[in-house]
Amino acid sequence: MDAKNLFMTRNTYWLVRAEYGLGLLVAVGLFFRHLGQIQWPAAIGLFLYIDLIGYIPGAIAYHRSKTKQLSKAYYVLYNLMHSMVTQGLVALAWTWLWGAQWTLLVLVIHLFGDRALFGNFIKPFGLHFEPQADPAYRRFSSEFAAASHQGHPVGPLSTTSSS
Repeated sequence: MDAKNLFMTRNTYWLVRAEYGLGLLVAVGLFFRHLGQIQWPAAIGLFLYIDLIGYIPGAIAYHRSKTKQLSKAYYVLYNLMHSMVTQGLVALAWTWLWGAQWTLLVLVIHLFGDRALFGNFIKPFGLHFEPQADPAYRRFSSEFAAASHQGHPVGPLSTTSSS
């Protein structure tokens, strides 16, 4: 993915997930290293509230829906709660109110776990709430893969003429 091609190939997707996986391992290692300093009720609450607000309402609505068309509000809730910006602000507010605590690692563990283990990132409005390959993406992916196997990018290589 780059600034002009907002998609990932299968390989870049796995590399990004591997990066989050390493971050997850570091966060889990630090969490267990400081296990005696974890405030368990807060840790459980901070870990769960992300999905209680951001995922579960949308998942229930999706599975109950005959059309699978959901209000954008479910996507906004998911994206807001699964944003590192949001959870970073939660951690900053927590630190300001109660001081820095190892307990806050559960926020990183939740987000990095979602990305590394489940491959879940921010949800675009145009896709199903639950992961499902879009027909347009399947066509594009197939065309892109075929062009890549032929050793050239999709589309013209250059729009400039050589002298």
